[in-house]
Amino acid sequence: MRPRSFGDAGQAFPIYIVVVGGLLFLAFAYFAVGQAAANRNDAQTAADAAALAAAQDRRDALTDAWVTHLEDPAAWMGIFNGEAEGFGLSCARAEQLAAQNDATVLSCTSEGLLDYMVEVETNQTVGESIVPGTEDYRSRESATAVIDSRCTFDPLPEGAEEDALPSLKCEGTTWTLDPKDPRELLPQPEDLFDVHLAD
Repeated sequence: MRPRSFGDAGQAFPIYIVVVGGLLFLAFAYFAVGQAAANRNDAQTAADAAALAAAQDRRDALTDAWVTHLEDPAAWMGIFNGEAEGFGLSCARAEQLAAQNDATVLSCTSEGLLDYMVEVETNQTVGESIVPGTEDYRSRESATAVIDSRCTFDPLPEGAEEDALPSLKCEGTTWTLDPKDPRELLPQPEDLFDVHLAD
């Protein structure tokens, strides 16, 4: 009876090493992809928060302008369309929210009166991995926030009292403003304007 040969086992060992090495490489590659994805998610979260913060700051400024001109209904339409004197871009709030999410605002712009486009970059890099260059890579993402007026109003009828104020209709809620005490129970900024991320 011939002794059993172990030659096949010896030949299989290098193949086993190659397979295990390949699996480890794939595992590290997937880890690097996961790191990059997490970094991009952080950037998108920061961009969303920054854009919303800028838009909400503008919404609050428009609300203040409406309260200031409450007894001048002729100015209301312009305010609900985003027009308010003395207010610039609300990018300072965008920068604050980006910083709270460990990112930096690269740009903060507005194409109209009722939107904000913000681009941010993460302060943290993806980190070292088997993919060259990731140790210095920072993710960049952008977001756009939009301000929509919730309210409409009808012009006062002819013969209305000089100090009369129009009723304000805000998505199913009607605000009847008392000219003797117009600031009593005024709608809040979120009642007047909706702020949301653009689709």
